[in-house]
Amino acid sequence: MSSRRVTTAMGEAGFDHGAQYFTVRDSGFREQVLAWRELGLVAEWPAPGPGCWVGTPAMNAPVKHLAQDADVTWGARVDSMSGSAGSWALQGEAVPADTFEAVLLAVPSENAMPLLDDIAPAMASRARQTPASPCWTVMAAFDAGVDFAADVAREDGAIGWAARNSSKPGRTGPEAWVIQAGTAWSVTHLEDSPGEVVPALLAAFAQRVGTILPGVLSATAHRWRYAKSGNSGDVALWDSNLGLGACGDWLAGPRVESAWMSGVRLARLVGYSIAVAR
Repeated sequence: MSSRRVTTAMGEAGFDHGAQYFTVRDSGFREQVLAWRELGLVAEWPAPGPGCWVGTPAMNAPVKHLAQDADVTWGARVDSMSGSAGSWALQGEAVPADTFEAVLLAVPSENAMPLLDDIAPAMASRARQTPASPCWTVMAAFDAGVDFAADVAREDGAIGWAARNSSKPGRTGPEAWVIQAGTAWSVTHLEDSPGEVVPALLAAFAQRVGTILPGVLSATAHRWRYAKSGNSGDVALWDSNLGLGACGDWLAGPRVESAWMSGVRLARLVGYSIAVAR
């Protein structure tokens, strides 16, 4: 649920360059989404179809809200960890020198594997069996509206999905599009440079919408190496003896709702362990 803002000659352009929207099936998640709506953090966006939601004023609004009361260390990289239940230490760049009662990994399976290999091989094995697919994403702002009747363009050739981000509720600024490559294209061009990806996907986008694109105010690319997760079917993993757990969409399915449900499941497993220990 990542968002980015870019300064252009026509003002600041916003891009939801990760998940484009989310849907609701689970009753618990529906209750959460309705609470977010009351706070002005989400709104329905009908362009992809009925029942689609986005964060407002950007996709990351619910995440910011969830994190606001937590003591979060941003910009740290955990390379390894050691210890056991009640006394975990983390090693890496800008990592706090504290010890922790438990470690909960909420990262892609590929990032979890090296942290789990020596400590929890069974968890590492589950992660290894659940790889993700990559996705190149271009964020483009234009000096005029793109002459395309719809606000979304679905899979066609190199394009996996394109959305007029500026059409989403609560957005301001110039015409902004998020252009995501399809999985096959992203795999083939995984190690290309952003300088190669931007013109290639803009050309594919122009072909997809069937028009000459307006003047480009800004165009940047982001490579999601682990974009669309697998689904291990576990929902969440927790070892109370180690004080070690994992959650994320790779455990429950490649949807925002699945990630939320995985986190809630892990929280409940940890809470139950604490209650039993007491």
